[in-house]
Amino acid sequence: MNIFELIIDEFDEIGGVNAISLVSDPAIESDWITLSKQKKVELKFVDEEKRILMGAALIPNKPIYRRNEKGEEYHIFFSEKTIRRAAELFLEKGLQSESTLEHEIPLKGNTIVESWIKEDEVHDKSVKYGLNAPVGTWCVSMKINDDRIWQLAKEGSIKGFSIEGYFTDGVIHNSKEVTAQDLYNEIMNLN
Repeated sequence: MNIFELIIDEFDEIGGVNAISLVSDPAIESDWITLSKQKKVELKFVDEEKRILMGAALIPNKPIYRRNEKGEEYHIFFSEKTIRRAAELFLEKGLQSESTLEHEIPLKGNTIVESWIKEDEVHDKSVKYGLNAPVGTWCVSMKINDDRIWQLAKEGSIKGFSIEGYFTDGVIHNSKEVTAQDLYNEIMNLN
């Protein structure tokens, strides 16, 4: 099975992540954490939820299974370097409010309020909230203002983030029979 590393073409204006989708089955196999701490607000207001979802947008060196329209199967992955650059470009281009539902329905009223690369196994906000992700993971927190989307998240109908974007690829390995361990070893040897 072919393995492709996805990279960003710095000369392509549309390259990188263009939106973050809220999905029921994230390809990176990482669900988010729903932050809904109650907060006391003074004056005439009553308790309100924060309505923030936190999770992994991209995990470094994670093999992601794909199948194209011809039925050909392959894996893709992102290196730590590409993930860092994708996170930077996403914010540099001002795309924090670009989100979709299941890669199909454009959403309004949601925005990334935090974006960071996990750099430490112990002293990272993701650890504080129980997000089990390796160093190099792009973590995001998204504020959800759409009542319908917030309800879907609370019900568990949508469970994680999935990126949308344009990347360049290169074949890393071509084999008919690749075990999970072979795939892991191949990716780890790239760093």
